[in-house]
Amino acid sequence: MFTGIIEEMGTVVSLITRPDMEMWDGTIGSGTELTIKDCPVSLDGAYLGCSICVSGVCLTATDLGKEGEFKVGLAPETLRRSTLGTLVPGENVNLERASEIGGRNSGHNVQGHVDGKGEIIDKWVDSDSLFIKIKASPEIMKFIVPKGFIAIDGTSLTICDVNHAEGWFTFMLIEYTQKKIIVPKKEVGMFVNLEVDVLMKGAESAMAAIKPRIDELERQVEELRAEISALKG
Repeated sequence: MFTGIIEEMGTVVSLITRPDMEMWDGTIGSGTELTIKDCPVSLDGAYLGCSICVSGVCLTATDLGKEGEFKVGLAPETLRRSTLGTLVPGENVNLERASEIGGRNSGHNVQGHVDGKGEIIDKWVDSDSLFIKIKASPEIMKFIVPKGFIAIDGTSLTICDVNHAEGWFTFMLIEYTQKKIIVPKKEVGMFVNLEVDVLMKGAESAMAAIKPRIDELERQVEELRAEISALKG
């Protein structure tokens, strides 16, 4: 679990396809490997198998290099869901270590399980604040509400305006945050990773579970109303 408070921006060293990845049964397969440097905070206390959130995606450290680098593997599902497959050497990524039990959470509960990608469709400045408008799919927009939480490239942010009919929402970055994360560097037409608030997912799931019972009760009420109306003549 993460908090969405970015600790540092790392730099992509390489994104390669390796044909020599050993599977659990000893067979060989191909896989995608991402190497990141300029990440002293992320490496502080890191160990093989630890989780590091890379631009909103929870990944497992598979190698800790002596040159201040670490490597992670990218599964096909990760490449489909996120923007990580488009990274190029020299590009920055947001980094956050897994949160500690009992530690402060100045953001919200971020799982690092990206729900999908959003497109930046507008950017503008208001005093020292930067506003960004994101276009997202209906599957994501149903969880978006004004003043709710969302993780953008792993950053915990507050939703400002929402237009469900047109499928967009906005968020704002204060001057301090603008210099600590990668989103301000992205231009209109580029994409960001989106993870909606897990509490919203839970609420939606709970409502879906009880809806059939609610529908059945409403049907029974309508039948009773019809019977009472018939008795009254």
